[in-house]
Amino acid sequence: MEPARSCCRVAERAGLGQAALGRARSPSIARLAARLAIRPPDAGAAAFEWATARDHCRRSYLRGIFLATGSLSLSAGRTHLEFVVPLDEAPALGERLTEIGLPASLRVRRGRGVVTWKSADSVVAFLRLVGAGGSALELESRFVTRSLHGYLNRVLNAEGANLTRSVASASRQLEQIDVVERSGALDALPPTARAVARLRREAPEATFSEMADRLGLSRARIQRAFRQLESAAAGARSAMR
Repeated sequence: MEPARSCCRVAERAGLGQAALGRARSPSIARLAARLAIRPPDAGAAAFEWATARDHCRRSYLRGIFLATGSLSLSAGRTHLEFVVPLDEAPALGERLTEIGLPASLRVRRGRGVVTWKSADSVVAFLRLVGAGGSALELESRFVTRSLHGYLNRVLNAEGANLTRSVASASRQLEQIDVVERSGALDALPPTARAVARLRREAPEATFSEMADRLGLSRARIQRAFRQLESAAAGARSAMR
């Protein structure tokens, strides 16, 4: 991406730093630096000063720094954008990023300064700022997909856990009903408890809410009936001992 304004071309080339002096990390950056060096005769000042630069020039400067020293890595659950610059330049870069509302963390790695963002919001905001709107959209799309996958996994895990609990609960209830019936105590229970026992055998997979709908009862009465069956089963087991 080549800036249209001459001042922005100067700013972006200044951001390239050593990459504009024959030390580019890729042929494409070297070619960009060469093209940026071509300026019209009336281009004006050839130097870039952050303190006096306009916003569009600052954006071009930061774009140049990223092209020359930046990297973006994505992995499951993490986003990492960093600039690896000379150690004495890292504090100034950190201050400038803070000034535009994108504070970053600073550290030292093998004698080099590393200015880092791990916030996905900061990374997307920076990409938009320097003109990489397509990359920002792609990144946001990944985030949405990742978030959707996470949500679906949580829902499936919750559904699986609920199903496991429901199966275990229904198995326990059927066992209690068998114990109560073998002991002859089922007929002595209230009509609601007997109706619930019959329905549980007919529909082992039914939830309490579904049983309540089928019997025309409240969910609380279904739960109370199962407590009565549980109590009767416990009494029957005690009597058998």
